[in-house]
Amino acid sequence: MIIRRISYQVQKSLNRQAAVALIGPRQVGKTTLAYALAEASSALYLDLEAAADRNKLTEPELFLGQQEDKLVILDEIHRVPELFQSLRGLIDQGRRKGQRTGRFLILGSASIDLLRQSSESLAGRIEYVNMGPLDVLEVGEGNTELHRLWLRGGFPDSFLAADDADSLSLRQNFIRTYLERDIPQFGLRIPTDTVERLWTMLAHQQGALLNVAQLSAGLGVSAPSANHYIGLLVDLLLVRRLPPYTVNIGKRLVKSPRIYIRDSGLVHALLNIGNLNTLAGHPVVGLSWEGFVIENLLAAAPPRTQASFYRTAAGAEMDLVLELGGQHGVWAIEIKRSLAPATSKGFHHARADLQPARTFIVYAGQDRYPLAQGVEVISLHALASELAALQL
Repeated sequence: MIIRRISYQVQKSLNRQAAVALIGPRQVGKTTLAYALAEASSALYLDLEAAADRNKLTEPELFLGQQEDKLVILDEIHRVPELFQSLRGLIDQGRRKGQRTGRFLILGSASIDLLRQSSESLAGRIEYVNMGPLDVLEVGEGNTELHRLWLRGGFPDSFLAADDADSLSLRQNFIRTYLERDIPQFGLRIPTDTVERLWTMLAHQQGALLNVAQLSAGLGVSAPSANHYIGLLVDLLLVRRLPPYTVNIGKRLVKSPRIYIRDSGLVHALLNIGNLNTLAGHPVVGLSWEGFVIENLLAAAPPRTQASFYRTAAGAEMDLVLELGGQHGVWAIEIKRSLAPATSKGFHHARADLQPARTFIVYAGQDRYPLAQGVEVISLHALASELAALQL
């Protein structure tokens, strides 16, 4: 059984705030975690996709006011966005009675309406916790677990499938569900085949600089429409736009973001890559590994970490720059799939420009050793562990 690290963070948030929003993609395990919390604390769980539970909230102040002595879990709250205003009144009423924390746990499959509605109605009353797919710290540090996580991705059903073929089928069905059910659910009238083609194009261009004009031409839509569709996938927490490092250091910097499909398993499903042998021979293999490493490191990093990449017109480049703040400063990270990683002139020029507090090369091996003065070769699991320790 895999214990999600996020469960501890959720409980800490409930101990200091009246409402906590747990947001993440569909099928990432939010409901499973909520069930576990409900069983441990006698909480009330309401699934707002179910008509029976929605009907209980016809008069939310009346129904929820009778549950003030327990945690109430509201799943898929974007189905009833008007509920946020009622929650504000109930939280304020509870505060006057001395009930200041642990009133509501809100689950949502996307950040679109959830963030907008809650920020307007629950400002100062809510804390956000992001829940992503399984990460390397949750599945173990052995090569078998690492490569299975990379191939299958971190959605629990996919990772825990009986074999690679079953995992691929689950992910392809997951993609189909998003296209046919979840995207229309948010009231967005976008042709299913257009979003599917865009998603597949992004998989082929994993880790590339975002070129909206090229994507719009391939889709046969306007550039603003293509940009809107990409923004939708970002809001659904399926795609990441990694921004360029923008601190003024007197260099001509690349200004376009890099674009990544956040879960490596979805990249492989979109490209019909079903096993490690096929992945090893596919052109996407290097950038698939790069995106996989980035997502795992960001899952482990402290909440307010600023992530970017560094690239200049002269060729200086660093795959990931983490601005950790405080005494930790800036960490520069290069990502290699080779078991014998080497550095380039662009890497050393980037280090000279950035002057990072620490520099790492993350590779596919397990050993840890210095490669040059101030440069350390390290495994993904070891660096993720270091970042997670900064939160304690």
